[in-house]
Amino acid sequence: MKTIGNIIWLVFGGLHIALEYLVASAVLMITIIGIPFGLQSLKLGLLAIWPFGSKVRWKESEPGCLSLFMNVLWFIVGGIWIFLTHLFYGIVLCITIVGIPFGKMHFRLARLALSPFGKEVE
Repeated sequence: MKTIGNIIWLVFGGLHIALEYLVASAVLMITIIGIPFGLQSLKLGLLAIWPFGSKVRWKESEPGCLSLFMNVLWFIVGGIWIFLTHLFYGIVLCITIVGIPFGKMHFRLARLALSPFGKEVE
């Protein structure tokens, strides 16, 4: 069931979101300062390609204050816009009964888009 959900996800908008994340990651990695943000965008892009069956959890080690600072900077620079995009797609997809699982996945990605530092995807 996860495989079917992921294939339907790719066809109906998941590939679009993943490509956005991957292009943003490439642009962010051009500068040295943007590399940590590019890595987080890459993590979100890989999750957006195959989201069903994957899990997001806090890293084993304590994230620390650097992770908090980076999450605040991420939120100010671009995280809020990514969050709003996922929120919009989630609301639109939840209008239909068939789209509810995909809308819920957008809400899950939106939560991760607010603060990706200190979390890992399995």
